[in-house]
This record gives sequence, C-alpha cells and structure tokens, in this order.
Amino acid sequence: MPAVLDAIISLAPTYIQFPYRHHQQAEIKRGFHAIAGFPNIIGAIDCTHIPISAPLGENEGDYVDRHNRHSLNVQMTCDPNCLITSVDARWPGSVHDSRVFNESTLCRRLQQGDFSGVLLGDRGYALQPYLMTPYPEPDPGPQALYNRAHNSTRARIEQTFGLLKARFACLRQLRVAPDRACKIVAACCVLHNIATIRRERDPQFDLQPPDVVDPIHLDFPTGRAVREAITLQFM
Repeated sequence: MPAVLDAIISLAPTYIQFPYRHHQQAEIKRGFHAIAGFPNIIGAIDCTHIPISAPLGENEGDYVDRHNRHSLNVQMTCDPNCLITSVDARWPGSVHDSRVFNESTLCRRLQQGDFSGVLLGDRGYALQPYLMTPYPEPDPGPQALYNRAHNSTRARIEQTFGLLKARFACLRQLRVAPDRACKIVAACCVLHNIATIRRERDPQFDLQPPDVVDPIHLDFPTGRAVREAITLQFM
C-alpha cells in the first residue's frame, strides 16, 4: 500500500498544476468568466476538513477542529471544470484557513507576481490584490452584484470538494496516522483529476455547506482597490 500511494503521488506534478503558462491562465479565466461574468479569475480557493482518527502523541490537540473532531485542514484550488490545481494537505484541523494560505507556496508565488490573475476566496481570507473576497455588508447595486457573481463563481471549489469526497468515500473518515492521511488525500486528488480528464461519470453528491471559519477582518488597501475596480464592471 505505501508503494502504491507513493507511485500515485509521484504523478502529482503531471496532473495537479496551478496554471503557469499564459494560454492556460487565459483559458481558465474564460471558463470562470462564463459562469457569472467575474473577470480575471485563475482559481477558486478554500479549505476543507478531512476527519481522521485521534493521533497518538503530544500534538493530538492540534488536530481538534472547531467541531471538536480530529481532522486535517486541506487547502485546494480548482479551475472552472473542477480540476484540482493545487493541494496542501499537511495542516492539522485546528489551523485557520488564512494561516494555511499565508504559509503556502502558492501564496508566495502570488506575492512574487508569478501569475496574472486573482483567486476567489471566502471571508476566511484577507482581501489581497491577488485574492478577492466578498463585501461583508454589500450596498445595494454594484456591490451586491459583485457578491452574487463572486458566490456563483467560487461555488466551483465547493463542487470540487463534493465530487472528491463522493468519489473517494474513505475521505469521510481516515483511520490512519496524520502523515499517512496526508498522502491518501494527495493521492485521491491525483486520481480525481485523472478521472475528470478522462471524462469519467461524475458521482452523485449533495453539495455540502462550506466549512465555517472565523472571518478575517483585514482588507489590504491594494486589495480594496482591485475589488472596487472589479465592482465597477457590474454597474
């Protein structure tokens, strides 16, 4: 089993890629724009909790999430077709989504300007020039229209989570140590993308409500400027 996991994970660089070529980014932007008219989107981002058995050792408490379960907090991004474009499965369930993102390779590359476009995230993230979040209390008109388009477009990541967990029932409860659980999650993401690329039939699933997180009340001025510029397009 460990050898099989490692073999599948070795395929990750081939099957899980954040768009790094111009034509890939342009195609993804067109796909997201077609959903609700939201411009310049290269990915939807969120975290989802994968329940695990209580780990042994002094760090057991780190894995207890806000629902008082032991879990991993797994960050993913997706494209408009529910392909997983990045996955970070190494964090315990108690860690906030914003910290997972801030310490990720993806965040660093966005800060460096490696990509032309923005992510869509919920209020569990700070508003940044490369990560658009909703208005917490939108005014009627353009802000409300922005939020509506944001929510419709960002729903792709929730659909991706639903498909992944329906396709791999083991993700409802992994009864293994955290390090092994991380590998299983990564392997499932690779296999999900292979199935999606091969146009395998999607499993039936009920869209689950997003995991509730403490909202981040931090909007960077550069992020506000980008959000306001996008909002003007909905007037």
